Amino acid sequence: MAGSVSAISSVPLPRRPLDPVPPGPRAGGVPDGPEDGARHWYENELGWPTVPGRPPMLVTGVRFDVLDVPAEAGAHALRHLGPGSPVALWGERMRLLVAAGSAEELPGVLEWLEWRGLALDLRALGTGGLMEAPARPGEARSGALPPERGRAAGHGPVPVQGAAVWLRPPGPGGEAEASLPALPAVGGPTGAPDLVRLVDTLATHCHRVRLRRANARPPACRGNQPLAFS
Repeated sequence: MAGSVSAISSVPLPRRPLDPVPPGPRAGGVPDGPEDGARHWYENELGWPTVPGRPPMLVTGVRFDVLDVPAEAGAHALRHLGPGSPVALWGERMRLLVAAGSAEELPGVLEWLEWRGLALDLRALGTGGLMEAPARPGEARSGALPPERGRAAGHGPVPVQGAAVWLRPPGPGGEAEASLPALPAVGGPTGAPDLVRLVDTLATHCHRVRLRRANARPPACRGNQPLAFS
């Protein structure tokens, strides 16, 4: 019996399973995969805060805000942007980066331009918001068509299946922030594109897109509308 107890006590206890290696940069700061490479690029080369994920997310309201509009409407506003103003495509949406704080100014700008009372497909992402990080320029992401297979309004690759891509990628360092549309009154960078002109153009074409889509629906889908008599 004593021998049996001794034999049992000499058996080593089961080893605790090794914890899986968490995703992230490998030793030496080498990115572990496309998502980690994208985060490294955004955080270390552009200085933009991110939230890890697949894909990672960009934090808005810190270095920039975002105006989210239908791609068709956004294409008409590209002329109001500087050559270094970043623009992303996400499905059928276009996301134009603007100066931080612009999201808070948007309601007042729309009211001043007399667009406040209309339903516009114009959204703003500001403090506390998140935007899907597009793949780095030159890096394909699953679900994105290559440039030769798809174009939106004649500009850049068309993302599908929820993948975001850069139509106009950001420049290195702080170059992107210096070119973001801003209100001069809120201390925007000198020479930055005018946020008011940009918003007015976006609102105009968002309204036209909405009217065209409403008119394209079958009469039964437009809902009951009161008859007008002259």
